[in-house]
Amino acid sequence: MRVTLNASAEQAKRLVALQAAFAQVCNALAPLVQQNRMWNRVTLHHLAYRSLREQFPQMGSQMVCNAIYSVSRTARLVFQHPASPFHLSRYQGKPLPTLHFSDRCPVYFDRHTLSVKDGALSMYTLDGRMRFLLSVSEEDERSFREKKLREIVLSRKKDGAFELVFWFGDALEEEAARAPLAPPGQIPDYVKVEAAA
Repeated sequence: MRVTLNASAEQAKRLVALQAAFAQVCNALAPLVQQNRMWNRVTLHHLAYRSLREQFPQMGSQMVCNAIYSVSRTARLVFQHPASPFHLSRYQGKPLPTLHFSDRCPVYFDRHTLSVKDGALSMYTLDGRMRFLLSVSEEDERSFREKKLREIVLSRKKDGAFELVFWFGDALEEEAARAPLAPPGQIPDYVKVEAAA
């Protein structure tokens, strides 16, 4: 389900700031991925969570977890997808390139950082919760109540508008919910893959 947010100029400014801060956390984690050739989400969490929380105290604890998820997910796409030009097999005995996330990278949310109830959306920002009214169909409202919410992604479209994408699914649809935002093997435009120095 895709929802374009009707953000005021002030709200848009806060979302731009959140997106930039999220990218900073991702970029602080990316060298660890490169140096250790590792992007397992749980392992990254154990290695980096505490230091990221100290380095970025303005980010909520759950948003740091979401940034770790974002880096893990993107690294899987870049280094493991068979069609990726940066597949791990090309770097036998050579250092991996480093991922660099732009300030327009998507921001991942979860049930702790974003909620929808009775047509109202409440989401985490760097300076407190922000609220939006949602006009969703009865069927979409039912999805929020009855289906498992797998992923929530905030991105900025080319025209500057912010859009939320909600991925719903049950256990049988779990793999589909993990589909990358870019076509298979294509590196998303919000991440640069930089050769090791």
